[in-house]
Amino acid sequence: MLMSDESADREATYDDWSRMHGHIDPRTSVWIKGWVVLSHRIARPLSRLGVSPNVITVCGVVLTMTAVGIATAGRWWPALAALLIVVGAVLDGVDGALAAQRHSTGGWGTVLDTLADRCCDLLLVAMLILLGAPLWSGIVIGVATLLLESVRATAQTTGMVGPGTLTVWERPSRVVLAVLGAAGAAVLWWAGGWSAGRFGMTPDPRLYVTGLGALGAVLSVVGLIQLLVAIRPRVRDLPQR
Repeated sequence: MLMSDESADREATYDDWSRMHGHIDPRTSVWIKGWVVLSHRIARPLSRLGVSPNVITVCGVVLTMTAVGIATAGRWWPALAALLIVVGAVLDGVDGALAAQRHSTGGWGTVLDTLADRCCDLLLVAMLILLGAPLWSGIVIGVATLLLESVRATAQTTGMVGPGTLTVWERPSRVVLAVLGAAGAAVLWWAGGWSAGRFGMTPDPRLYVTGLGALGAVLSVVGLIQLLVAIRPRVRDLPQR
């Protein structure tokens, strides 16, 4: 009986997540299923304490801002920045889980969560630039990301149900790229101090981050094109609202 109750609770969790994320069924992906379960497990003690989902949303942004602030300090500080980015990304899922558990999903929470996501997207781009990525790559990533999310939101207001398609440039991709940038810079800074003392050679983290910036620029543009191609036939004949 206990297992039956747990199973019913898990199914309800999946349904709640689906309603809050454009009717994407998390059961279709083992990664998404695991992410949803993890988020809800972390949210349960917070729900019992009466923590507001909006507080968690703001905390995620603050952690990301902190990561940007310490990422360029050299040595192992970028590694700490990478850890803070991961924690901030986890909180991005926990706030929605907490809202579902407290039955406090509302318009303002949705607006705040979307605003927080876009702020974090731009903060991660800024961090890559500060670590050495070319300015042009940061501009391309930032503009393409905002356009992708704007196009998706506009299509949904016309009547499209769901995200249109899952592109190569969703929030997880953006977080992974930033984490790779910060963690890689930390390793290269450490390797630079080690190799300089032994071989007189110093690896330059900026070359590594430049490559990541170029990769992010390509992925962001490809993701935007993917979305446009996917949603065009779905919204072409929908009546204007």
